[in-house]
Amino acid sequence: MSLYIGLMSGTSLDGVDGALARFSDDAIDTLAAAYVPFPPALRADLMALQAAGHNEIEREALAANQLARYYAECVQALLADASLQAQDIRAVAVHGQTIRHRPELGFTRQTNNPALLAELCGIDVIADFRSRDIAAGGQGAPLVPAFHQALFGKAGQTRVVANIGGISNISVLADGTVTGFDTGPGNVLMDAWIARHQGKEFDQDGAWAASGQVIPGLLAAMLAEPYFALPAPKSTGRDLFHINWLDRHLAAFPGAAPADVQRTLTQLTALTLAQAIQAHGAGAQAVYVCGGGACNGVLMNELGAALGQQVVLASTQALGVAPNRVEAMAFAWLGYRFTERTAGNLPSVTGAKGDRVLGALYPR
Repeated sequence: MSLYIGLMSGTSLDGVDGALARFSDDAIDTLAAAYVPFPPALRADLMALQAAGHNEIEREALAANQLARYYAECVQALLADASLQAQDIRAVAVHGQTIRHRPELGFTRQTNNPALLAELCGIDVIADFRSRDIAAGGQGAPLVPAFHQALFGKAGQTRVVANIGGISNISVLADGTVTGFDTGPGNVLMDAWIARHQGKEFDQDGAWAASGQVIPGLLAAMLAEPYFALPAPKSTGRDLFHINWLDRHLAAFPGAAPADVQRTLTQLTALTLAQAIQAHGAGAQAVYVCGGGACNGVLMNELGAALGQQVVLASTQALGVAPNRVEAMAFAWLGYRFTERTAGNLPSVTGAKGDRVLGALYPR
């Protein structure tokens, strides 16, 4: 039996999700989960680092130090919840905070200070999971499909797992094969839009979107984004889908009601996900959603309508795993794979030249 902690802070920049997982005889169990929100100042710092700016090397280093302290706080919360000590944990596996993702240029950047985290926690830390896949010619993302197969795959069935975080991605789990890729924006544009107009971090249950109407011309213009037509493997992030991207499209629709824009962005996420699932997950009996998008009722309804009644749509809770725990569990699993010196990537997903052990160790 081995105990690992996985930590994930995603594109939404809202905070740290943590999971304490046990691995034994090919079984995966979650013993505890925790969430530590980022304070507004850190969130603003991380948001600013998404684009080039003055003195960004120093600003990134300082933000990484702050991140390590919030990661450590999440670790302590997990240990307290499970009544465990640091010495009981084999390793902490931490994704870091993505501030650049440019696989076409041969790099990705997840800001982090894993050395400081190891010092604060007294536990081995495994970090930097994406760069080895990119070095092998892959996209470095998404990395979760292999874990989705281990946790949610079922012989004789084709299932799709849709992760709707800031960016959306899908894992198509079929007998003996796994494919997946980033489909496009998840919550990232909806979050940015409601932050601009209402000062809120996200649209609770899609309530604001529900008050608006889809703007057909705007939706069509956004759907024409070349990324959506690219073949897999592919991955994306805030480098492409950001508020300025939205503003460029909105320039042709002066006077558009903000609530209507929010509804259109919700439809954009639903349609691009559904189109990707229909194109690559033909024959899927069910689609299971994880990530923050699973809590957006309007988005889930629109995704269900786009998929059609022949496909069962549910959150991963239907499979026994809360949707907000899946990604943190995935990185705990990747940490486990690292210590076993077993590949964590799937070349069929990322396009890498072969299987690679992912991660770098920072001993306690």
